[in-house]
Amino acid sequence: MIDLENIALSYPDGRSVLSEVSFHLPEGARAGLIGPNGSGKTTLLRAMVGLTRARKGHITLDGEDIAGMDTAEICRDVGYLPQDPNALLFAESVREEIAITLDNHGLDADGVPIPPDLLLERLHLTSKADAYPRDLSAGERQRTALAAMMITHPRVILLDEPTRGLDYRSKQGLLDLLRAWRDEGRAVLVVTHDVELAAAAADRVLLMRAGEIVERGAPSRVLRRAEAFTPQIARVFPETDWLTVDDALAGLRGR
Repeated sequence: MIDLENIALSYPDGRSVLSEVSFHLPEGARAGLIGPNGSGKTTLLRAMVGLTRARKGHITLDGEDIAGMDTAEICRDVGYLPQDPNALLFAESVREEIAITLDNHGLDADGVPIPPDLLLERLHLTSKADAYPRDLSAGERQRTALAAMMITHPRVILLDEPTRGLDYRSKQGLLDLLRAWRDEGRAVLVVTHDVELAAAAADRVLLMRAGEIVERGAPSRVLRRAEAFTPQIARVFPETDWLTVDDALAGLRGR
């Protein structure tokens, strides 16, 4: 679906931000991108939608290099949710945020795979549909921005710290959406410090340090090798391959 080959990017003063970053994100993939602050994770997402241009390497979407596309064109197929949800919120109500997105893409609410009201229900925003977005809590603003981005059903989804400000119920709703997107063949890349989310949602994990991907592979391997990013369940049961509460419950029942 989307490929990165030897991506390198520097600050204007010449300092390197990304160095030789390569990975493939196929249909139905759910990848977690983890790493310490300042390692280049957000910059990488911005490069994938053309907000920041790489000085070296290629990013291709369905085999087409995005270097010749502007951000609006890229975002017809690649949905990007930044860390600050306010960057996507400017309408008078939550429902209007969705309507404006549909209008900008020339879509009708009756023609999208998930009707707006159902999307709001899945994100626990039904009661906030007519509220002014900037008056909402941090978690509600995050979910509103997610709704505005997802209503077009982009084929590639980039999420930067999507669980910031979310309570347990809302996080479970996000996990349900991630599973649904996988089943629909959408490719998802989630930047997160929430290792429990990475353990529950990702089928592969990329660990980034100082602008390079230094580990990649199955969550059960990468999250255990990177001590600072090991989930709590893995710490409690170090001799197993369990990462989540569900893993532990299933394993203990089996014993």
